Amino acid sequence: MNDLAGKGCEILVPASERDSLEEIERSIITRYRKHTWTKFVKAIKDYQLIADGDRIAVAVSGGKDSLLMAKLFQEMLRHGKANFTAEFISMDPGYHQDIRALLEENCSFLKIPIQIFETKIFEIAGKIAQDYPCYMCAKMRRGALYARARELGCNKLALAHHFNDVIETTLLNLLYAGSFKTMLPKLKSAHFEGLELIRPLYYVEERHIEEYTRESGIWPLNCACMIAAGKTGNKRYEIKALIADLGKRFKDVDRFIFKAAQNVNMDCILGWQKGGQHHSYLDFYDE
Repeated sequence: MNDLAGKGCEILVPASERDSLEEIERSIITRYRKHTWTKFVKAIKDYQLIADGDRIAVAVSGGKDSLLMAKLFQEMLRHGKANFTAEFISMDPGYHQDIRALLEENCSFLKIPIQIFETKIFEIAGKIAQDYPCYMCAKMRRGALYARARELGCNKLALAHHFNDVIETTLLNLLYAGSFKTMLPKLKSAHFEGLELIRPLYYVEERHIEEYTRESGIWPLNCACMIAAGKTGNKRYEIKALIADLGKRFKDVDRFIFKAAQNVNMDCILGWQKGGQHHSYLDFYDE
């Protein structure tokens, strides 16, 4: 299956060498307790991501982040840590048949009761935004997941964005959009009333997800987009490399970027937006 590497799969170790499901599940609350399970639970508590009676659509793309998130939710449900129910959903945006097969095989092995629904998002995004379809694809995928969550009677949609996604988004907005804006741990949908998006991996670092995946012997999917496979210039990769370089010169730079979004001093900024309206510090200068 090495040819899958060119179709959106992260080839790590042969499937025959992966841990048993029992070992994989046990490692979440033993070996990876400090860096995955504990941080998963902490984010849920800190940001009140789950409430009693919630019905959560857990989005599973098949990538390393979402596979771990699904297992963390199952672990929480198994031990009765919260009074909620979960639906594990996965969207096929137009995967190559081998990618679809790997997604199904991974979920079957991990006993994730996945519900796959099909769309033609890769094809449509490729036509609408030929030069760089990634933004349009992400937007359409989010909408499709929201719609599916609503069909299933869910009030929340869980996505597997992690700590590094948060700080990369912060710098992307700063350097390419000229705004200080970060990725929030939860937010209400603007187009699907009554639905909230939650990000329970908010505190989990990507390197620990990679370690868990690698040591467990799981073969996750990458983006798997055949349209964007030959495209270059992904700004997020540039930002990731920038943060890695800064980390060599400034200790804990990633944590300070994250912390900056928690410590915005409103007395020392030129302007801000709230409720769609822009405000200047001059508006309040004489108060």
